[in-house]
Amino acid sequence: MKTVKKDVKASIFCEEKEAEPPSMGHPDPVLLTMTRQENGLKNDFPVNIRSLEFRNRYFPETSLRDWNNWQWQIRNSYTSYEQIQQFLHLSEDEVKPSGNGNNLPIRITPYYASLLDPYDALQPLRRTVIPVLDELITSPEEKPDPLGEMNDSPVNHIVHRYPDRVLFLVTGFCSTYCRYCTRSHMVSKKDKCHAMKSEWDEAIGYIQQHPEVRDVVISGGDPLTLPESRLQYLLSRLRAISHVEIIRIGTKVPAVLPMRITPPLLRMIRQYHPVFMSIHFTHPDELTPEVCTACERIADAGIPMGSQTVLLRGINDDPVVFRKLMQGLLKIRVRPYYLYQCDPIPGSAHFRTHVEKGLDIIRSLRGFTSGYAIPHFVIDAPGGGGKIPLLPEYFQGRSDGRVVLTNYEGNTYYYPDPD
Repeated sequence: MKTVKKDVKASIFCEEKEAEPPSMGHPDPVLLTMTRQENGLKNDFPVNIRSLEFRNRYFPETSLRDWNNWQWQIRNSYTSYEQIQQFLHLSEDEVKPSGNGNNLPIRITPYYASLLDPYDALQPLRRTVIPVLDELITSPEEKPDPLGEMNDSPVNHIVHRYPDRVLFLVTGFCSTYCRYCTRSHMVSKKDKCHAMKSEWDEAIGYIQQHPEVRDVVISGGDPLTLPESRLQYLLSRLRAISHVEIIRIGTKVPAVLPMRITPPLLRMIRQYHPVFMSIHFTHPDELTPEVCTACERIADAGIPMGSQTVLLRGINDDPVVFRKLMQGLLKIRVRPYYLYQCDPIPGSAHFRTHVEKGLDIIRSLRGFTSGYAIPHFVIDAPGGGGKIPLLPEYFQGRSDGRVVLTNYEGNTYYYPDPD
């Protein structure tokens, strides 16, 4: 691909302000807010300096309007090893192109690619989307469907594990493939696409026939990669079911494709309240001006947001890094919700930490930051046992009619609680 160097300030009129630098792998950033027109078109969505430079170098003929178009981002996603070698220097541990058919599937939006360090293979964001040779090693007890979701699927696209809620898998498509994805068995396949309406209708019929279902979690794949007309059909059908009280959307789009969060999309979703959104965040480097804008738009549309984060070795298993992520999410009105122990999918051993590491992180948060910033640490039990919460041992038992407690500093206290 032709490389074109441009002077950033000459290419766009902008206001500049200092920003706190990302924790690893990024040059000193400058936040850009568009105040003029480029090619006669108003652009009111921010573009961070790293993404702007990436666009100027690798997509020099692309306007800011196109760069900030989510469909353009999907059409121009990186899906091959040859493509990622155009902007990354692959290390010895990262998988190279081969003719033996063992290439692992890749999909990265240009926006998210612009956040990757081209030289540092250990950069956290890079490790989450670039395959490494360890993925080719399957450890004992790793399974393609580690949570046994297929065993709790009474009809296609529905997982009914908990009494009052179902998981509705509406698509097998994601805009970016996470290397540790729990549903890698159904996502990132070449033939995966959005399900047909007739398939949805069968699943919706199941929900209609089960009045105990009051909560529907729409997931996939990523439902926010659906066209708005398809998503509206889905939401309207679910909202028409009298016993469905809550609809939740599980997505990583705001983190990897933030320009998808458009005013028309949000105007449509808010017609079907109460709608909640569970967003998958991994590292504080994801909290760019674009992501902050997307989340602020979601919050302003009256959609409560919760974060879901997978604990990953060498990526976010440091208490300082994790606290920065949780506090950063609160600043953009995303409530930390779940910290997941990494599921044992094939080739995931290099991502998984000891369970004690997650407990240490929760212990490092409790008492040292606001309670809103502390997620639930859970293991989604292999084989279908559901989410099981884990907590540090603050309750130490009973002694002489009192409960023995240990606080966040390790000090012991007693609460009167007679037998």
